[in-house]
Amino acid sequence: MPEESMTPTVPRVLTGVFAEGPSYATWRTRGTTDWLVVHTLAGTGRFGSADGRALLVGRGDLVLLRPGVRHDYGTAPGVDGWELQWAHVHPRAEWAPLLDWPEALPGVRRLRLAGEVHQRVREAFARATALGHGGLAQAELFELNALETALLWAATQVPGPRPLDPRLISVLEDVGARLAEPLTVAGLADRAGLSPSRLTHLFTEQLGVPPMRFVERQRMQAARQLLELTRRPVADVARAVGYDDPLYFSTRFRRHTGRSPSEHRAGSTPEPPSA
Repeated sequence: MPEESMTPTVPRVLTGVFAEGPSYATWRTRGTTDWLVVHTLAGTGRFGSADGRALLVGRGDLVLLRPGVRHDYGTAPGVDGWELQWAHVHPRAEWAPLLDWPEALPGVRRLRLAGEVHQRVREAFARATALGHGGLAQAELFELNALETALLWAATQVPGPRPLDPRLISVLEDVGARLAEPLTVAGLADRAGLSPSRLTHLFTEQLGVPPMRFVERQRMQAARQLLELTRRPVADVARAVGYDDPLYFSTRFRRHTGRSPSEHRAGSTPEPPSA
C-alpha cells in the first residue's frame, strides 16, 4: 500500500495551486471529511478508484471527490508533470446543486470546461487562493466566496437538456453591462467570435429567443427595477436602458408588461398611510 499522505486541517476552506513533476502522488486511505476540488491547468493527472479503474484528466478538467472517498491521485504515468488548482472545502448547504456533477468513478465527479468557462473558473480559483493567503480580515470568507464563484461558473456546464454554450457567456455579460448603448446582432456576434447567423441559432436554441428579443427582455427587466426603486423620470429610465425615444420605450414597455411605465410605477408604490 502507498505511503499515507498528510491530511490537511480545513476549518472551512483551503485553496492552492501546484505545479508538480512526474513523481507527484497523494494517497489517503479514508479520504478527508471535506470535499476536494481539483482543476487541471496543464499536463495530465490520474485519479484511481477502489475498483482498480483510473481517470485521466487534462487541461480544463474539474474533478470533485466526496468526503470519505479514498484519495488516490497524482501525475499520470509517462508525462512530465501536472499543474493544478485545488480546494478542500466544507461547502455551504446551498451549494448542493453546484456540486451535482456526473460521476466518472465511484465518489469521483468530473466536469470538462473549455473556452470562457475554463478561464473564469481559473481566475476565480486564483482569486480564492490570493485572498486566502492574504492578510485581510475575514480572509476565509473572501476565499470561500471566490471559490463559490468558480463553482457557479462550472455549474453552467453541468450536462443537461441544454448546457450553456461557453461562447454565449461573454455575450450575456456584454448585454448586461451595455444596456444603455446601441446593441446589434452583428456587434454581439463579433464579441463571441461567431457569425450573426450562428449567434442567432445559439440564442434561439439555448435561451429560447433570438438575440435582440433577449436584449429587449433584459432592458425591460432593468427598466422595471428603475421604475420601482427610483423616482427618475420615465425619459431618464428610457435612456438608461437604451431608448432615446421615451414614447417608443413606453410602447415596448406596455407590450412586455401590460402597463405603461407610469402605471407600473404607481402599481408598485405603496399607498401612503392614512391619517
